[in-house]
Amino acid sequence: MVRCLTPCNSICLTYFSDGCINLFPCKVSGAICIQPCSPSFHGETRFVCEDRKWQMLTDACASLDVQSLFQPGDGAKYFGADDHGNSNCQADFSCIIPDILSSPAIPGNIADIVELLKKISLLLSENVNRGKMQSYSRIANHILNSSIISNWAFVKDRNASSVLLDSVNLFAGKLLLSNGSESIQEHFISTKGYSIHKNTSRKSFDFSMGFNNTGSITGRVVIPEEELLKLPKTSKAISIAFPTLGAIIEANQLDPVFVNGMVLSVSLPEELRHILLTFEKMNKLENIKAQCVGWHSTERRWDNRACKMKSDNTSSVVCICKHHRRTFKSFSILMSPTTLRNAVLDYITRVGLGLSIFSLVLCLIIETVVWHHVTKTEITYMRHFCLVNIATSLLIADVLFILAAIVHNTALNYQLCVAATFFLHFFYLALFFWMFTLGLLILYGLLLIFFKITRSVFIATAFSIGYGCPLVISILTVAITEPKKGYLRSGVCWLNWYETKALLAFVVPALSIIVVNVVVVVVVVVKTGRSSVGEGCKSQDLSNMIRISKNVALLTPLLGLTWGFGLATIIDSHSLAFHVTFALLNAFQTSCIDMVNADR
Repeated sequence: MVRCLTPCNSICLTYFSDGCINLFPCKVSGAICIQPCSPSFHGETRFVCEDRKWQMLTDACASLDVQSLFQPGDGAKYFGADDHGNSNCQADFSCIIPDILSSPAIPGNIADIVELLKKISLLLSENVNRGKMQSYSRIANHILNSSIISNWAFVKDRNASSVLLDSVNLFAGKLLLSNGSESIQEHFISTKGYSIHKNTSRKSFDFSMGFNNTGSITGRVVIPEEELLKLPKTSKAISIAFPTLGAIIEANQLDPVFVNGMVLSVSLPEELRHILLTFEKMNKLENIKAQCVGWHSTERRWDNRACKMKSDNTSSVVCICKHHRRTFKSFSILMSPTTLRNAVLDYITRVGLGLSIFSLVLCLIIETVVWHHVTKTEITYMRHFCLVNIATSLLIADVLFILAAIVHNTALNYQLCVAATFFLHFFYLALFFWMFTLGLLILYGLLLIFFKITRSVFIATAFSIGYGCPLVISILTVAITEPKKGYLRSGVCWLNWYETKALLAFVVPALSIIVVNVVVVVVVVVKTGRSSVGEGCKSQDLSNMIRISKNVALLTPLLGLTWGFGLATIIDSHSLAFHVTFALLNAFQTSCIDMVNADR
């Protein structure tokens, strides 16, 4: 049999029992090779040509036959009546468990078991009693085992893990509670349920489960008392814990996210919208920051809009999540390996921020004292006017930076966080636009010697650029992104990046101004050096070089060129050196402004 499955259809691969990978060399990148399974299995294995080697793509070889296991109502082997007319197996599914548990958990069988669980959830989920739930959990536990997580990478359906999660949530959500509670425990899946009503004090579900041969992790779901007050009648709450499902979703979907805790699912009445979840971290490294997320059932991805972080320490994370029966029913935490939380960096940031605020206050005091002495000419007035506004904008931004951290860490107030982010965005933009205004003023003094500008025109123009442009950008950003809840980044009071790219409203103007101010510095260097052209005196050349170096040293922080290292931290966010350099240089920027004022 011949199959042509290359990107350009230029090579035909022969479908032999020995397998095409033994017959044809891997030459065309992206070429697909299909190989049959051994005689005791049905299905096929696919390989893809990468770097001149055949790499396994999917493995659909299976020993189970879902159709023989699941054909309800038509006299099938298990779910129909048997040959002697005895009652069928739909009471608790226990008769299919031996075949399931004795089958190897290879990718093809995993796919078939997921399909089996899906069909049971859709067709046989009426009156889910303890026996049914126990059998269902034993079947699911077989493919949730930590020892076979790597096999999920070769399951043909890349959404199989999501299908499994949805199927278990659907089936467990219909669990009947005997005596007001139920608890069904397997090694890799645990289900608990309670009867709840508005007079109940807050309800919690506690889980402690193993995720490999050496360790275990814990998780907790809490329904706050204020949420329970919303219940009009007695209802039930179900919670399911999966210690290995996060890693399985990673392997199956090939998603570049790292789940760092168990997956906790809930099935609650529609009236209950908010829950508290506590996750123990699997990876407890100090430089790894957590992100609270919910699994979006429709889009089949982790979504940080479902949760807000309440607290985060080395060992555990507490999240506040919103429950929605159609979209958000499962939650977990993700690792953010690109987020540095190094003790050295934290120390430098705190010290730098303190030095920055102190220097800026000193700068403004000096300006107040010497203002009448240093603003006697129009050009000196304009220059010091820009310096005062640069210092004021940066001082307010530094104070707001501290307030934003306080709001995030203690208050957990969304509206306060939005307000803090808006003003932080505005004043950081104002800082850059005032540095841009100073750059234009320097060009004006160098290139337009005979063109005079009045003080009133300058002030009007400077305020329009320095505060008008940032105000327009800040208002447009919040107006466009906040209605969709895409203004804030998850876990911090700052502009969103991953969903709405709101951060571009700061990055693009800032980097554009940095580029313009680099041009200003180049013009200053050229103008300064031109005076010595043709002169042969070495002492004059040395004096000129010193003057150029001094101008560059002063203009680099004044015009915000040190913020260019911020671009380096975006390009290589893993580099501690870039982050430390950026923190140090921006602390130095404020000290330099202070020295310039003292020198003037």
